[in-house]
Amino acid sequence: MIKLLELLNEEPKIIKCENCGWEWKLEDGGKNPYVCHKCGHDNNDQIDEYDVENADDIREFVEFMEAYQQELNEADCDCLLEAKYQGRTVPLGKPMRGDSKKFKVYVKNPKTGKVVKVNFGAKGMNIKKNNPKRRAAFRARHNCKNPGPRTKARYWSCRKW
Repeated sequence: MIKLLELLNEEPKIIKCENCGWEWKLEDGGKNPYVCHKCGHDNNDQIDEYDVENADDIREFVEFMEAYQQELNEADCDCLLEAKYQGRTVPLGKPMRGDSKKFKVYVKNPKTGKVVKVNFGAKGMNIKKNNPKRRAAFRARHNCKNPGPRTKARYWSCRKW
């Protein structure tokens, strides 16, 4: 447990602007640490934080997540975590390494109510999303501002980039 705390305290939090790709340390952000000082884009909506200061915080967070997981399992809603696909139980909405393509994800089609497998990504290609120009070109080429439904490969490719 102590080793985990040491790892968490070693590296400073790096923020990367989704708009222009510029990076900065969280402590160098000033009054608005999530607003890009280069282009003015607010990156705050993508940040979910939980401050860990000691072992009790980790224990508390794990207990919270276990209770939340149990609450989701007991909830009577459409927020399924797993479902049956061709006779076996699969996780819903979690991209994983694929078989016919580079990645696959199982999602529930809202129109039919059936679980479908969405394959996406070129198997032999490596993506370089750290390069802002390539990232911008990919997102423009695939119209990632309007990615479409979750049952399409474009939605998941845009989400990865």
